[in-house]
Amino acid sequence: MEELPETTRVALVDDDPLVRMGLRAMLDGVHGIRVVAEAADGSDVPGMVDLHRPHVVLMDLRMKTIDGITATQRLRERGNSPAVVVLTTFDDHDLVARAVRAGAVGYLLKHAPPEDIVRAVRSVRDGGSMLSPEVARSVITMLAADAGHGTDRQAAQRRLQQLSAREMQVATAVADGKSNAQIAADLHLTVPTVKGYISAILSKTATQNRVQLALTVQAANLPLPSPRRTGA
Repeated sequence: MEELPETTRVALVDDDPLVRMGLRAMLDGVHGIRVVAEAADGSDVPGMVDLHRPHVVLMDLRMKTIDGITATQRLRERGNSPAVVVLTTFDDHDLVARAVRAGAVGYLLKHAPPEDIVRAVRSVRDGGSMLSPEVARSVITMLAADAGHGTDRQAAQRRLQQLSAREMQVATAVADGKSNAQIAADLHLTVPTVKGYISAILSKTATQNRVQLALTVQAANLPLPSPRRTGA
């Protein structure tokens, strides 16, 4: 099949063949998106990426040999890697928090509506992020327990106070999952200018990527529940 220049190449990584089959059937029917590869384990991801050069990887978290977190971390360490969106279930929130630290730029529930998955693929291809609202609150709470990330409400507010008014507008747009092109259009800026703002914002807020920035913005505005106590 000949690809159009704007075709988004997607790879699926999940140890459940039925999940992969469903995602492929759904995504291959969307104009401008093509599933180019599948893998059943994180150990197959580097070779798959080298061979098929996907723009986006939809990554399961729980796999037998190499899990999705390790696979995501290894892709980030290689540099110039595809955008990773992790697929999760309701009981995977702790794993999602680890995946965010590993470099994932979005996460979705496995039973998300097809339009949300398509929107996620398009958003991260364009430099955006995708945060499932059903799990965002729990992920923020878990990251808040990590002092190194400082995503509790007061710490998040202190970080954002370092931003100018324009930078705060850009940061809020990132938290809304908007791509660089969408932010540029909304704020009447050029895309390179938006990229410059985002680089400065990440530096000022000590966040590593757009998802961590988005979580920081959300944490600054959401009253977080008390951290869960663990039994002895």
